[in-house]
Amino acid sequence: MRRLIFSLALFMVFLGFLTEPVFAVVSPSPSASPIFEPTPLPTPVPDLTQKTKETLGPLEELLEDQKLGPVWPANPLKYAIRGAVKTGVPANTIVLLLLLPLVALIIAAARHLVGLRGFGIFLPAALSVVFLATRPILGIALFLLIVAVSTLTRMLLRRLKIKLQYLPRMALILWVVSFSVMAVLFVTPVIRYPDLTNVSIFPILIMALLAEDFIRVQLGKSIKTAINLTTETLILALVSYFFLTLKVVQEFALLNPEWYLVGLLILDYLLGKYSGLRILEIWRFRKLIKT
Repeated sequence: MRRLIFSLALFMVFLGFLTEPVFAVVSPSPSASPIFEPTPLPTPVPDLTQKTKETLGPLEELLEDQKLGPVWPANPLKYAIRGAVKTGVPANTIVLLLLLPLVALIIAAARHLVGLRGFGIFLPAALSVVFLATRPILGIALFLLIVAVSTLTRMLLRRLKIKLQYLPRMALILWVVSFSVMAVLFVTPVIRYPDLTNVSIFPILIMALLAEDFIRVQLGKSIKTAINLTTETLILALVSYFFLTLKVVQEFALLNPEWYLVGLLILDYLLGKYSGLRILEIWRFRKLIKT
């Protein structure tokens, strides 16, 4: 229970960093009553998953403005990146590929140093990329919808005593999930949420995969463990999303790929050598440690 509360608290903290107030109170003048006026919305972060002018333009300008020295030994990747971009490879794709090892390192560090487990490395990393495409609020809402529908469908099948093999049952659950997501898209004219009209099949598929792991943990262990792992996965994905959107990280990885990748390799090796207690374990056994 304490682990679940800690995970939920971390989740709410990271979610709070990603939200901005929509309305601000204007200080009342002596002769006027307080009024509420909408504040300008923050400029949206460029979507690294899309080949838009807002995304590709700044990255390509960075590559053009950088002065390079000899190809060997310090600049082979820089020249390779420029050659790929000139032949039509999107710069945002290269940046995402460079940032994925960083995301994997962050998730591994959260597991070995902090104690957050989640559903492995792939799903939190993929979910962080999904948040780039959908923005965190919409991504979390769709994910919770998919998880809720999957769980309710499984419970309904058990209540009706309908026994199916694992794969056909998951296919049936995916059918219900697909219909539920379509139902949400059908009410888009009523909801009128801008980001909802831009949802592609890619984030939905990734969230469906995460929902499958949620159900598998429910079947193998308990719903409490499944909720705990899902919450920790969302926390890891939000932290990874934060680093993916940092402009300074994107620019450093693109302009200094050799130093960047070598540094990640060294950090991965050092992390793999660590065998001490995790932060959550220190907190859990703090009384024994003091004695």
